[in-house]
Amino acid sequence: MNKACPIILREKHGVIAVLGFTHPLAGKQLVKGTIETGESLEQACIRELLEESGVCATPRVFLGTWDSGYEGQVWGFYLMAGPEQLPEHWDFFTNDDGGQLFKFFWQRLDENPDAEWHPLFVGAINFVKMALARADI
Repeated sequence: MNKACPIILREKHGVIAVLGFTHPLAGKQLVKGTIETGESLEQACIRELLEESGVCATPRVFLGTWDSGYEGQVWGFYLMAGPEQLPEHWDFFTNDDGGQLFKFFWQRLDENPDAEWHPLFVGAINFVKMALARADI
């Protein structure tokens, strides 16, 4: 496992949604990043979520690992416990790739991701849906 993917969910009016963002160069994505040397998956999830979104959260439930089929990347997923109320949308300036403005939103899990989602992340969302069903969350 070499990538960390922290998952933030919210339930609103009985609908579950996952936190996503629009990358200015690469389309819609989930928060994800490289696990650094000596870092655990849990530590990487905390760090990546904070660095990419400004959200401080702690790992709650391990959802499993997924072989992305892309450049040998194996992703580890953690459902995170974060703030009770996050905005519907917000922008966050991250230092990734020399500085980028990420635009955050909620992707309903009962709807298919649209064409703006990077295909790799469509696969990741499908993995998350299956993992949540197995975990009965």
